[in-house]
Amino acid sequence: MLYAGFYGMKRGLVWLRNDLRLKDNLPLYNAAHDCDEVFPVYVLDPRLFRQLNVGFRKTGPYKTRFLLEALHDLDKKLKQVGSGLIFRQGNPENIIPELAKEWNVQVVYTSKETGTEEQNVENVLERELTGHRIMLEKYWQHTLFHEEDVPWPIRQVPEVFTSFRKESEKMVDVRPEVPEPASLKTPQHIMYGAIPEFSELGLEEEKSDKRSVIEFKGGETAAWERLNYYFWQEDLLKNYKFTRNNLLGGDYSSKLSPWLSLGCISPRSVYFEIKRYEEERKKNVSTYWLFFELLWRDFFRYMSKKHGAAIFRYEGFNGSPPDYNEDHEKFDAWRHGETGEPFVDANMKELLLTGYMSNRGRQNAASYLMYDLGVKWTWGAAWFENRLIDYDPSSNWLNWAYIAGVGNDPRQGRQFSIESQSAKYDPKGEYTGLWLERDAIS
Repeated sequence: MLYAGFYGMKRGLVWLRNDLRLKDNLPLYNAAHDCDEVFPVYVLDPRLFRQLNVGFRKTGPYKTRFLLEALHDLDKKLKQVGSGLIFRQGNPENIIPELAKEWNVQVVYTSKETGTEEQNVENVLERELTGHRIMLEKYWQHTLFHEEDVPWPIRQVPEVFTSFRKESEKMVDVRPEVPEPASLKTPQHIMYGAIPEFSELGLEEEKSDKRSVIEFKGGETAAWERLNYYFWQEDLLKNYKFTRNNLLGGDYSSKLSPWLSLGCISPRSVYFEIKRYEEERKKNVSTYWLFFELLWRDFFRYMSKKHGAAIFRYEGFNGSPPDYNEDHEKFDAWRHGETGEPFVDANMKELLLTGYMSNRGRQNAASYLMYDLGVKWTWGAAWFENRLIDYDPSSNWLNWAYIAGVGNDPRQGRQFSIESQSAKYDPKGEYTGLWLERDAIS
């Protein structure tokens, strides 16, 4: 049955994906301005939790808990502007058209993604909506630099980050943010649906270890609390370049990546806060370096769009991969932090027990799996996908491909000396000692 509304009323459905926020959310902003009634919808796709052939699920407990927290926060914020989060479970390409027909929606608004699985869903959805004469409006909003503003078509985006950075920095401005909608009108008698409890998703919940660098809580509210803490309250941004390779504590880096991965905060918002910090506090190499890291994130998004499914293949899209084995015993020892190599094991324990690991740790753990144990790099990337709170397809898989020599590294592979890395970044063994303790779970 079609939703009974007033004749001539324009209705828009906003399909929320990895943009779980109100501030600087283009689909939500445009729907609020274009439509008389707006239906904000999130569809939890069961394929996120499918079992992989390497022995674990695609998405693990830490990312799942973070996602559920983000959805609850989004629901709360939507209620503050007169709406609420409409929640469903199932395949979005089936559910969104059904809801659009039921509510007599003329336009569906959503964010563009660059991953192949996500784009496949978009394509099927678009065909379904077109068959019912419903428009799909897609917005590019996951990067600093908009796809229409960069100086190359997707197929010609430079393969080397330095070229990408220099050309884009010189020629592209970051588009301004859009404000959060002041109000949304959503019919209150529709079935909003309940966001599930963790236990309802068939996953075994794992309590985060008390040694976790910080408590990661999902949602736009927590994202801005973290940014305000790091930038303004503790004034840490000015030291970022000099502390970012540390391993201990919560203050050595911004730790914004989990919230960026789900779009609880936009990269543009982070960029403009950096600019404000430079004006009000200090402009130095560290403030530039956080922007530099956001550009790496952009670069990997564009590479994901350019190379598609090749980023997930063992042979990648450039170079020759290292020789590999499919030794499950070695792989399981690595993922549980039981290889006998203390620096690697400490990092893998942190990942296993908290869902987080430093960038320095990720590089060393990846190198060790590939070059020391000889295990297939795609297995390691899949394990990171399962465990990382801040997992996003582009950054994870392309960082792994980079170290494997089948991605964007002009040197075609990065093998790290674990001994020298440990001596440089954990000279007193404090980090290793912390994570190789026993019985530390709270």
